[in-house]
Amino acid sequence: MKTINYRRFGILFIGGVLAVILLLTLRQGNPQGEGYGQVLINERAEKDKFMRDNSQSPFKMNGVAYSGLTYYEPDINYRVMAQLEPIQEKKVRVLPTSNGKENRYLEYAWAEFMLKEKKLKLLILESMEMGPQRGMLFCAFADSTSGRETYGAGRYLEVKKIKGATTLELDFNKAYNPYCAYVDTYSCPFPPRENILPVEIKAGEKVYK
Repeated sequence: MKTINYRRFGILFIGGVLAVILLLTLRQGNPQGEGYGQVLINERAEKDKFMRDNSQSPFKMNGVAYSGLTYYEPDINYRVMAQLEPIQEKKVRVLPTSNGKENRYLEYAWAEFMLKEKKLKLLILESMEMGPQRGMLFCAFADSTSGRETYGAGRYLEVKKIKGATTLELDFNKAYNPYCAYVDTYSCPFPPRENILPVEIKAGEKVYK
């Protein structure tokens, strides 16, 4: 009777599993390699086209010459998963804006995460203003690059409200400037003091020149 070499069989089996995983990774695009970076580059190209050509861009609407946006290189280390901690006793927060007005928000949750070996958190707010933005989440932040390499009044992150979610992805590679970074006629809320991070976030959009 033929003897089965279980050790050889095990090695072949593991090798087959790894090959399948590698194939699936290549098909889906490696988020830590070219696939992830290329998606960001494509999104930035689309935004550049909008800013340059679309009649709704802040440049076209205000007759301002457009010289192009600048960004940090894509860096997977600035895409983090945060633990979402809902705020039970919500308070109204009033944020000053770039044109001297005020915007009202309701405290929504804390997003806690690790970055550069530091435990950080951002306050997520919910808009109370009347209009299409009412009920939408808002996250503005500043960091140690603000006023030097990035816009001095802070940048924004897109965050979506997902019922029952306990985690939230924060991709600082997608951090963007408010419109008042380009044209001073816009009203842009400043970050709450809790969202001034004591680290350099070298990711996302840089200051507009």
